[in-house]
Amino acid sequence: MKLDDCVANYIEYKRGLGMRFITEDRILRAFCRAVGDASTASVSTDQVLRFLLVNGERTRFWEIKYSVLKGFYSFAIAHGYAQRVPLPPTMKRQPQALVPYIYSRQELSSLFAVAAGPFPRQARMEPYVLRTLLVLLYGAGLRISEALLLKLDDVDLEQALICVRDTKFYKTRLVPLGTDLNAVISEYVDRRNKVFCSDKNAPCFVFKDGRPLSRGAVEKTFRHLCRSVGIERAGGPRNQPRLHDLRHTAAVHRVIAWYRGGEDVQRLLSHLATYLGHVHIVATQRYLTLTPELLGEASARFEQYASEIDHE
Repeated sequence: MKLDDCVANYIEYKRGLGMRFITEDRILRAFCRAVGDASTASVSTDQVLRFLLVNGERTRFWEIKYSVLKGFYSFAIAHGYAQRVPLPPTMKRQPQALVPYIYSRQELSSLFAVAAGPFPRQARMEPYVLRTLLVLLYGAGLRISEALLLKLDDVDLEQALICVRDTKFYKTRLVPLGTDLNAVISEYVDRRNKVFCSDKNAPCFVFKDGRPLSRGAVEKTFRHLCRSVGIERAGGPRNQPRLHDLRHTAAVHRVIAWYRGGEDVQRLLSHLATYLGHVHIVATQRYLTLTPELLGEASARFEQYASEIDHE
C-alpha cells in the first residue's frame, strides 16, 4: 500500500476512536511529503532519520515525531502494510525542556504597538487583525489554536464572554473578558465586519482574502515582530520567545497581581486552571515560570506570613 493511503487509513482509524489527532495529522502528512511517492513497506531508516532531523540536527520535536511514527508503524504492521519498523533503534538524548519566556509589560507594549503596523503591502494579514489576536492571546490566556478556531458567533460582546469550543481536552468553556479587552474585541469586530463576511459561522480572524488565519503564518509573523523590537534570548533559534509564551505570561502576570492585591493565591490557582482550560491544577503550576518578579512577590508574602507567626 502507498504510504499516503496507509497514513490516511491510520488517521481515519484514530479519529474513529474519538481522537482529534491534529498534530499527528500534520506530522504524518509532512512525513509523506518528505518521503515522496513510496510504498509503506519500502521506507528506509535513512529516510526516517532525514525526516526526524532538521538540517542534520536534532530539535525539540524529535521525540514528538518519533512517537507519532512509532504509533503509525505499529498500525501498519498490525494490518500487514509493512513488515518492519524503519525507525532508528534508539533515540538520542532529549534536549533540555524549553523554559517559557515571560514577556515584560514593556515588551508587550512594544509588540502590540509594532503589530498595529504598518505592514508591507504584500503582507497577507491586516495589522489590526494581528494586533487584536495578540491582545486576545495575552488578555484571555487562550491557546493559539483556540483563538484561530473562534467563529463570530462564539464572541458575545454584550455578556463579555468568549465560547471556546472543542479545546485541547475535548471540552467547551466560557472565558470572561475584562472591560478593556471586551472593548478591544468589540472595536475589532465592528471594523472586521465592514470588510469581511459577517455570517455568525464566519471565522473571527482572517487573512486579507477572507480565509481563516493559519497558525504557521501567525507564528512566522510573530517571530519577525519579536526580532524587530529586540526581544530575543541566548540559546539559538529553538530557544527564542514563542507565540505560546503569551499564554504563560498571562498566567504569571495574573498570579503576581494576586500577590500584590493580598489575595489567597493557593485558593485562586484552581480558578486560574479553569480559566485556562487545564484539566488538573498541576498543569497550571507548570505554567508559572519563576521570574524574579514572581519570586519577589512570593518571598514577600512568605516573609509576611513568617512575621505573623513569630508574633503569635
